[in-house]
Amino acid sequence: MAEGEAAGDAGLGPAPAPAQEGAELAAVIGATVPTGFEQTAAEEVQEKLGSASRISRDRGKIYFEVPARSLPQVHRLRSVDNLFVVVQEFKDYQFNENKEDALKDLEDLVKKLPWTDPLKVWELNNSLKKKKTKRKKHNLQSPASREKLNDGGEEGGADQNNRNDQEDCAQNPVAVEPTGGQNTEKPQGVTSRNGVEEEEDNKQSDVKVEVQASSESGTKAGDSQTSEGEAKVLRFRVTCNRAGDKHSFTSNEAARDFGGAVQEHFQWKADMTNFDVEVLLNIHSNEVVVGIALTEESLHRRNITHFGPTTLRSTLAYGMLRLCDPQPTDIIVDPMCGTGAIPIEGAAEWPYCYHIAGDNSPQAVKRAANNICSLLRKNESKDSTSLGVPLDIIQWDICNLPLRTGSVDIVVTDMPFGKRIGSKKKNWDLYPACLMEMGRICTPGTGRAVLLTQDKKCFAKALSRVGHIWRRAQTVWVNVGGLHAAVYLLRRTWERAEERRSFW
Repeated sequence: MAEGEAAGDAGLGPAPAPAQEGAELAAVIGATVPTGFEQTAAEEVQEKLGSASRISRDRGKIYFEVPARSLPQVHRLRSVDNLFVVVQEFKDYQFNENKEDALKDLEDLVKKLPWTDPLKVWELNNSLKKKKTKRKKHNLQSPASREKLNDGGEEGGADQNNRNDQEDCAQNPVAVEPTGGQNTEKPQGVTSRNGVEEEEDNKQSDVKVEVQASSESGTKAGDSQTSEGEAKVLRFRVTCNRAGDKHSFTSNEAARDFGGAVQEHFQWKADMTNFDVEVLLNIHSNEVVVGIALTEESLHRRNITHFGPTTLRSTLAYGMLRLCDPQPTDIIVDPMCGTGAIPIEGAAEWPYCYHIAGDNSPQAVKRAANNICSLLRKNESKDSTSLGVPLDIIQWDICNLPLRTGSVDIVVTDMPFGKRIGSKKKNWDLYPACLMEMGRICTPGTGRAVLLTQDKKCFAKALSRVGHIWRRAQTVWVNVGGLHAAVYLLRRTWERAEERRSFW
């Protein structure tokens, strides 16, 4: 046995025990979450599923165990981007220093992994998706659904047309390697795609690659049945997500060789685009996790159909909202709402609060209104008795809000970074003015604000100028499109804020 393989077995993490006959099938689920909000995601899993989570050393991931029957509830989590079922985890895998031997160890690993139960979980997950698809197809027969499509709603072309505006949805045909002097050659049949983001100043790199081995096919374990009852050969791809600078191989090489072994073991057919199974090989320094993807696209796209230049992920919006602990009847304001990601997420998850959104850009207000309409149509398709959402949107001036002094419980917003919108120079005047106006509308003593910005130096200076009305309670470091940003939780002091004018 090779050195790396033997050492890897010694560092094996606890794999789920195979389900006994008649026993309930359990699954260890891995979830990617917005970096910085791992603890928030773990708390949501505990609250909604009753399962304890383990936060990975690889930022942006958590793991938890649930019965397979809980998969529908897992997909309804608001804080997770992507889901996968863990095949096996190696907590301290010692890679061979020789590249050929290290890659051979990864190949040999495929035959030893406990694939049976994770593939059962994957099949169960697929059956849930098929039921959902059938319901969608059935709904498309109604005139209301046809109108929804024509309006560019949730299931219409707007989502397709705007996907290129998102930070992580497009597949990049160029293989990317970290700037640490590693090999940047692209093996044949391998491409990369953008995935979980890491800080731009982090020396570790997070690279996803896909493999397409030879197109041989056959029938073996894991085959599914077509509607005619004939065996169907599954199509697959391997995605390698590697971080760390002590590996002798590239992400492309690991995906290629591991994928070749998967194909040989199952006799599946490799296909990078029209695949049935996506096998994940996550390598973070000496931590190795093999999994099978349960989501085809990130869950953070659930609310937005009309995108702007700085559309915020719904999962990040949820984390920001949860940070301020909304209570029933709270009035929550997003004064710079953009396309409405924060208030829409708030209205969906905290319907017993009242949400007000606004922006100084008429185009942003229009996009947010369209996104609200899409959410209303989606709610109506689920429940004919839906009464709408507790959310209003208005065009206004952030520094002169048409809201009564002390009338707002919570302010949550994504402040301009000064990159795609505005400028860092303008932020020096904008930030203190914003904080003063937010302080005016917030209830003294109990009001709070959760603010996201990448312009941390400017924000710190502005906060020092309004320290008499805002006190910083917590800072969460996050990653937004590759930018190292911060989410600040502020608490309103009892100090009276300056009144600019009377609106009532």
